[in-house]
Amino acid sequence: MKLALTAIILGSIGFSALAQGTPVGLWRNSDDKTGEAKAEVRIVETAGVLSGKIEKRLLKTAKPEDICTECSDERKGQPLLGLEIIRGAKKAEGREVWDGGKILDPENGRSYTLKMTPTEDGKKLEVRGSFGPFGRTQTWVRIQ
Repeated sequence: MKLALTAIILGSIGFSALAQGTPVGLWRNSDDKTGEAKAEVRIVETAGVLSGKIEKRLLKTAKPEDICTECSDERKGQPLLGLEIIRGAKKAEGREVWDGGKILDPENGRSYTLKMTPTEDGKKLEVRGSFGPFGRTQTWVRIQ
């Protein structure tokens, strides 16, 4: 009985550590200019491919009825709450980096090449959106 309980505890600790080393989970991002918490984004994995949706908007000016007016694809006119902003990222072979996907900035409607790197034992996520040689990196904080 003790052996089984120990195995369960060690297994859950190992699974928790493994889950923390990926972008999968709930993250909070902040406004680049003000530092104010902006949104919570849930990243999920399906068949080895990551996607992420805005789960909660945190800006004081955010309204539930806000839509993506600047989007140019099928997301145009869609509510920001629940909007898929991360698509198609996959784990780079042999590295703790997820790339190859796109991230949408709903404020300007542009999609950028995406690179995500967990840091600080998975407590933070470096999210880089780039267009050619230009880009910016945000640090998102894990909520769960």
